[in-house]
Amino acid sequence: MRCCETQANNNCCNAICGCGEQNNDAKKKKIVIDFMYLDLNVCDRCRGTESSLEEAVADVKRVLELTGVEVVVNKIHIDSEEKAIQYRFESSPTIRINGKDIQLETKESLCESCGDLCGDEVDCRVWIYNGEEYNVPPKAMIIDAILREIYGSSGSSDNNEDKTEQKYELPRNLQKFFESVRGKGEKMEKMRV
Repeated sequence: MRCCETQANNNCCNAICGCGEQNNDAKKKKIVIDFMYLDLNVCDRCRGTESSLEEAVADVKRVLELTGVEVVVNKIHIDSEEKAIQYRFESSPTIRINGKDIQLETKESLCESCGDLCGDEVDCRVWIYNGEEYNVPPKAMIIDAILREIYGSSGSSDNNEDKTEQKYELPRNLQKFFESVRGKGEKMEKMRV
């Protein structure tokens, strides 16, 4: 007899018991990570964030699966103002876990690679972790955010929920980026003619 069958009310574990049998009655938790970015070809911050996210997820994914947590990562290219509005995009790059930005405060600094991309000066996100500023979020910051979402930590989620209730306006920095990209595209088109 399997151990799940021997336990009263089938409550031997969250998802997997010691015998390796799946407990089908246990509800599996899901963590949805949305990685939103402006560019993965030129922008050093977006590429670095993607790499840091992939490493963090790889480090925790197996353990999370063993505890019954499914990890889903969505990579969302914010390539238009309409998409930015649809996703309530504040700054590039962004990582949200179950809809909550892992960085509550949006801080930005000049991003030369995005400036090269659009032909104008543009600011991109600066990540703050343990009192230090980073152009790319440290892997530990992402892992902390994932674990906080799963195992709960009071504090930051209330501010994120308030943001979803507020009226969204496309930040001026993103307006400038998309206007510059359009302008650069129009210039290139004129040069071809």
